[in-house]
Amino acid sequence: MKFKNPLLVVTDMQASKAFYKQVLGLHVIMDFGANVTLTGGVCLQTKESWLKLLQAEKDEVSFSGMDAELYFEEDAFDAFLEKIGKIAALAYVHPAVEHPWGQRAVRFYDPDRHIIEVGENMETVCRRFHDTGMTDEEIAKRMDVPLKYVARVLRAGEKRGVQ
Repeated sequence: MKFKNPLLVVTDMQASKAFYKQVLGLHVIMDFGANVTLTGGVCLQTKESWLKLLQAEKDEVSFSGMDAELYFEEDAFDAFLEKIGKIAALAYVHPAVEHPWGQRAVRFYDPDRHIIEVGENMETVCRRFHDTGMTDEEIAKRMDVPLKYVARVLRAGEKRGVQ
């Protein structure tokens, strides 16, 4: 068995496609009208077609559950925050926060109130701590990751010329 895609039920396909393109930079790779696949493997399904597929007796879908999210990581986290800060209609679950392990993240809602999290790339967090003068051991402890992970990230960055 192989997991393929998460699927979100949406009330307005055009608005959802526009949101995912504008906010997250995702593009349509397959469009079957009532079902759309975006880059990254996110699928959108219209509410009407979803109810038909389920052979639902009721004509309702529960939105805004606080039990799941789509998670993305961003290398240029500050630039992303600046970009979404210009989107007046964006509804936040919470503004950007820094978690105890050092990763910064922001959560907001899509047009149907599905939760989206965008976190700072964990390798970027590692390099950010290194750039402040923290030792590999201090970084591993702060991030609660193996020392081998820190060493691998920093070595890979050196090979690519990343400071």
